[in-house]
Amino acid sequence: MMATFYDRLGLYAPALWQGAQVTLVLCLLAMALGFVIAVLLDGLGRSSSRGWVWCSRVYVSFFRGTPLLAQLLLCFYLPSALGVDVPGSVAAVMVLALNTAAYQAQILRSGFDAIAPGQLEAAAVFGLSRRQTLLQIQLPQVLRLTLPALVSEFIDVIKVSAVISVVAVTDLMRVGQQLVAQTYRPLEVYLVAALFYLALTSILALIGRILEKRWQERHG
Repeated sequence: MMATFYDRLGLYAPALWQGAQVTLVLCLLAMALGFVIAVLLDGLGRSSSRGWVWCSRVYVSFFRGTPLLAQLLLCFYLPSALGVDVPGSVAAVMVLALNTAAYQAQILRSGFDAIAPGQLEAAAVFGLSRRQTLLQIQLPQVLRLTLPALVSEFIDVIKVSAVISVVAVTDLMRVGQQLVAQTYRPLEVYLVAALFYLALTSILALIGRILEKRWQERHG
C-alpha cells in the first residue's frame, strides 16, 4: 500500500508544484503592491488633514475587520455587475494586496516611529525632498527594523491565499481540489498540498532569518 501511495504521490507532486508556483507568484505581487499601499496609508495617517487620517483608519478597519473571502467575492463580482470582466488572478492579487496593506501599514508604523526626528531634520537641511527622504533615508531603515514582521506577514498571506481558489485561480489549493475530483482521494491530496504550503512558509521563514542576520552583521 505504501508503494502505491508513493506512486500516486509522484502523480500529485508535479501538478501541486505548478499550483505552488502560482501561489508564490501571486503572493509576491500582492506583498509588493501591498507594501506600496501601506507606505501611502502610513503617510495619510500622519497627515495634518483629519479627512486623510480618517480615510486611513477606515481603510485599515475595513480590511482587518472583514473576512478575506468576502473581500475577494466583492472584488470579483462587483466589477462584473458593472459590466467589467476581471480575471480571477487579477482579483486575487488586488484583494490580497489591499488586505495585507492594512496589516503592513501597522507594521511599518512602528518602523517609521523608530527613526530619530533628527535624521529628518538633517535631510531637510541638506535640501532633500520628501520623496528623496522617504526613499533614501526612511524606507531602508524601516525595512531593516520591520523585516521579521514583514516576513511573518508574507507567510500569513501565503496561508490565507488558499481562499482565492473560489474564483477559479489555479493556485495550490485549486489544483488540490482538481486532483481530488479526479482521484477521489481527498486525504492524500490535501495532505500533500498541506506539505507544499509548509515547505513554502518554512523556506520563506529561513530566507527571512538569513536576511535579518546579514543585515544585522552589515549594520551592527
